[in-house]
Amino acid sequence: MKKEIIFDYTLAKTWINEEELQQFVPELKRAHLCLHNHEGPGRAYTGWVDWPDQYDRSEFIRLLETAQQIRENADAFVVVGIGGSYLGARSAIELLCPAFLNQLPPAERGGPEIYFAGAGISSTYLDDLLRLLEHKQEIYLNVVSKSGTTLESALVFRALLAMLEKRYGKANVQKRIVVTTDQRQGALREMTIKQGFASFSIPDHIGGRYSVLTAVGLLPLGVAGVDLQQIIDGATKAYLLYSKESLEDNDAYLYAVIRNALYRKGKTMELLATYEPSFLQFTEWWKQLFGESEGKELKGLFPAGVNFTTDLHSLGQYIQEGPRSFFMTTLWVQRSRSESKVSSMEGNADGLDYLAGVSLHSINEKACRGTMLAHHDGGVPNLKITISEINPYSYGMLVYFFEKACGISGHLLGVNPFDQPGVEAYKEKVFALLRNR
Repeated sequence: MKKEIIFDYTLAKTWINEEELQQFVPELKRAHLCLHNHEGPGRAYTGWVDWPDQYDRSEFIRLLETAQQIRENADAFVVVGIGGSYLGARSAIELLCPAFLNQLPPAERGGPEIYFAGAGISSTYLDDLLRLLEHKQEIYLNVVSKSGTTLESALVFRALLAMLEKRYGKANVQKRIVVTTDQRQGALREMTIKQGFASFSIPDHIGGRYSVLTAVGLLPLGVAGVDLQQIIDGATKAYLLYSKESLEDNDAYLYAVIRNALYRKGKTMELLATYEPSFLQFTEWWKQLFGESEGKELKGLFPAGVNFTTDLHSLGQYIQEGPRSFFMTTLWVQRSRSESKVSSMEGNADGLDYLAGVSLHSINEKACRGTMLAHHDGGVPNLKITISEINPYSYGMLVYFFEKACGISGHLLGVNPFDQPGVEAYKEKVFALLRNR
């Protein structure tokens, strides 16, 4: 049977053997039971495990309708959020939509220009966004926050709300704002009830970095014109595939085990390498997923991302000959959306006419293989995750694959994969400084 996601650790077998992997089996079984029985540390936030099977169908239909209304009426759509409240949506839009979506003619784009705000406190970025929005006729917002009091997104929402009220009048702002927040409580839920904003819920049992398959990620994706049902279908397929307890039958578990085996051998950093610029924001989502889930109690792999072949001309030297404290996971796509081919050049000045007629994707694949072999020979273990193509179905599968691997990996590491006490610590210090300024 053909696999939609192929995991290959051939170029890591110099460092790990089968006997070492089998030693993880008892720990793996405990981790599997923790997730599927909703037990153990962080059990209150394991709703994502069964979400593809148990998502709210009625809210999903309402979400589709709301996304279509915004798509038909808005010239600009701004998503306000930080961390898990925006990384998933942004990563999927950049992965699944054309690279220059906002620059396409409206008829070709089929919906509004989409922007993201609230992921920082830069006044320059905010002012530039506000100036851009001055030239847009119909502006809609999606404010995403569990509490409504997260500093970055709350400050930006204030500014955008003031802009909308000035532009359209307070009485006309209500229909232009959609809120995604806690089901029952919090400042943003209270404001939503008071102002009568349309709203969707962040499930109580799903934490932010695991929430991309909920309204948090799906509403912006729907506004971008992405087929949401295909994303859910892909995630459902992954849910069925990666719910098997056996290490031999579950590549998400195998990936989690190998990560931990390499970590125990002193490999303290994982580099996620991609060969398509459209994966840049997906790498950011992946970094938060693993970084916030595992970096606790002085433990955890440091997640970093590189985009090849671009970064081979900057970080390639370090990877090849720097400290041997990391391993690489390459994310590869078998079939490209485009089959651009090398053209011939009169005079063959660059000496590359032997490649005339060859697709760029084929050349990129050779670059991927050659890079992996070179880094392996240089002392870097290499893992490879391959998907057949970039589409909503494979995106849903890939998200669930990494979420499941992350939950398991955190349990193998011996930490709670679903809290983030270090994030709360920085927030407390920042607010203390602001109150005493």
